[in-house]
Amino acid sequence: MPDEPAVKFTRREMLIAGAASVTAGGLPRTVAAANAMAAPATAAPVTAEVAFRVNGRDQTLTLDTRTTLLDALREHLHLTGTKKGCDHGQCGACTVIADGRRINACLSLAVMHQGGSITTIEGLGTPQALHRMQRAFIERDGYQCGYCTPGQICSAVAVLDEIDAGIPSHVSADLSAAPQPTPEELRERMSGNLCRCGAYSNILDAITDVAKERS
Repeated sequence: MPDEPAVKFTRREMLIAGAASVTAGGLPRTVAAANAMAAPATAAPVTAEVAFRVNGRDQTLTLDTRTTLLDALREHLHLTGTKKGCDHGQCGACTVIADGRRINACLSLAVMHQGGSITTIEGLGTPQALHRMQRAFIERDGYQCGYCTPGQICSAVAVLDEIDAGIPSHVSADLSAAPQPTPEELRERMSGNLCRCGAYSNILDAITDVAKERS
């Protein structure tokens, strides 16, 4: 039986053939992945009725259970004084007072506050009757662009309540003694509220003024 002639390929032809086979093998998987990404979501969002008290008024909302307290306040109740900054709980611009404690509203789901009480910057005072902390921030020029100011003020009000309640901080030297509104204590307690304009010294002065009046 005569020998069959050897089939010869150039290096270029071998590379082309190899690339074509790899592409053909991966094509079905790629197409399937693309189709999966393009497929519309069919599951309807889960909603729940949330009833809570906001700034002294009873509110009832029907919300997607994934809605944050921040979005419920801003988008549904139109209380836009509470700001959305980082949306990751790192800047403090969204600080509100929930059941007497300050929280980052962007990290808390609205449904978690069923039956609760929320106070935002709008609930602390009005232009005609400012809260003492709001007046102190104005008197001490404790803001520049003002974006962080609502969160700063809500946090400052809660900080003084924490000190009055005897709650220690990381810099409290004696955990059994009543904490005092010293500059070190106030700086530590306010460290979760960032001011990109750098008005920290004026903010500290404003809080100190109010603390002295309360003592």
